[in-house]
Amino acid sequence: MTLRLFDSLTRELRDFVPVVPGKAGIYICGLTTQAPPHIGHVRFAVAFDVLRRWLERGHGYDVTLIRNVTDIDDKILARSAEGGEPWYALSYRNERETAEALETLGVLPPTYEPRATGHVPEMVALMETLVAKGHAYAAADGSGDVYFDVRSWPSYGELTHQSVDDMADAEDADPRGKRDPRDFALWKGHKPAEPETASWTTPFGAGRPGWHLECSAMVRKYLGDTFDIHGGGVDLRFPHHENEIAQSRAAGLGFANYWLHNAWVTMGGEKMSKSLGNSLRVSAVVEEHRPLAVRYYLTAAHYRSTIEYHEGSIEEAATAVERIEGFLRRALPGTDTLVPDGSAGFPADFREAMDDDLGVSDALAVIHQAVRAGNTALDDGDHDDAAAIAHQVVAMADVLGVNPLDPAWSAGGSETDDLTAALDALVAERVAARGQARSARDYETADAIRDALTAAGIAVEDTAAGARWTIARSKGD
Repeated sequence: MTLRLFDSLTRELRDFVPVVPGKAGIYICGLTTQAPPHIGHVRFAVAFDVLRRWLERGHGYDVTLIRNVTDIDDKILARSAEGGEPWYALSYRNERETAEALETLGVLPPTYEPRATGHVPEMVALMETLVAKGHAYAAADGSGDVYFDVRSWPSYGELTHQSVDDMADAEDADPRGKRDPRDFALWKGHKPAEPETASWTTPFGAGRPGWHLECSAMVRKYLGDTFDIHGGGVDLRFPHHENEIAQSRAAGLGFANYWLHNAWVTMGGEKMSKSLGNSLRVSAVVEEHRPLAVRYYLTAAHYRSTIEYHEGSIEEAATAVERIEGFLRRALPGTDTLVPDGSAGFPADFREAMDDDLGVSDALAVIHQAVRAGNTALDDGDHDDAAAIAHQVVAMADVLGVNPLDPAWSAGGSETDDLTAALDALVAERVAARGQARSARDYETADAIRDALTAAGIAVEDTAAGARWTIARSKGD
């Protein structure tokens, strides 16, 4: 089967054909580290984690994934000035919290995660090429700014299908030094109010890189002049990605063959953002909900579909996770952790869904259908068939990063895991006692045990294979 991806540049589904057979290079724009991440911030990482997993496990590609860190930026400098904290300390603290958030949500680490501040020489070299080719210029006002000349590049606007005349002015620098208000900054000259530590010496004067230049330089270093996939949030299409493709191709680079963009997480129909006061910090959310449930919530919708957050939305995801987990625990008793070994394979309809531009909604439907079939097999006493289905469920769920038996979800033996084990032991003992009472025809005792479990929120279901229990949920949950 052929993997087909929706290319934002051509606006069509295209067969994925890598630059190098058997290999796939992906670059995704990471976060600007001016603040800790909320769940809207990290959706991009979850979406492209699914892509990376499917390329590797579904098609056998050797994937190189680069996710950058924008660790120098106007917002970072402004936040550091407000808080009286060195900009690099603020940036690093938020970088670490972002890395912890992504690890908590089961996002695989990138092949490499370059920082912008570690790649100034590559940026200067790219900037010099653009100036030499007549596509960039140093500001005439002596500010030290260097701008990309958008009108020098006839294809400018190709990613977002706009003409230059219809575009808004670039607001990334003082327009006094620009030939056209839409020209964007490649380099920002040092200003007296800014710290000396946020400045690097270049042939054009001291200063710091513009946001767009950073990514073009870093992706070139690690993935080459032409690579496979460039990804990021849909809000980055303009101006960031539009400017990236323009400056890179104007410098003579082939750049990305495919552009993929994930949609937002919204609240009340608006993009989740700190400016709207509706952010949900990842570190706070995972205190209230299992990280696996949060991961499922962020994964369940197609990456190009908006996720509307509402009260109870993560609880709905938690219920779906519990269905999968409950089956796996029944079908594979005594198995605390399990990762796929490649022997189970994927059902044809799961593969078809994933190859259709990562159709995770349909893929999850296949998983839940398998769970129902597995539970039926258990109820009929067919434990071998149920175990085979369970291994296939693990393989499918692992592609989406929602395998309940992945050791990542129980690493470190958390307090929640200990409580779950304790509850399991206590309930199992009561269920066994109820079974003994029923066998002895002591129905009064059996009913009393069941009523006590029900009062504690435990639902007991009698099946042909024996009693099984789950956490009961009220209609309002």
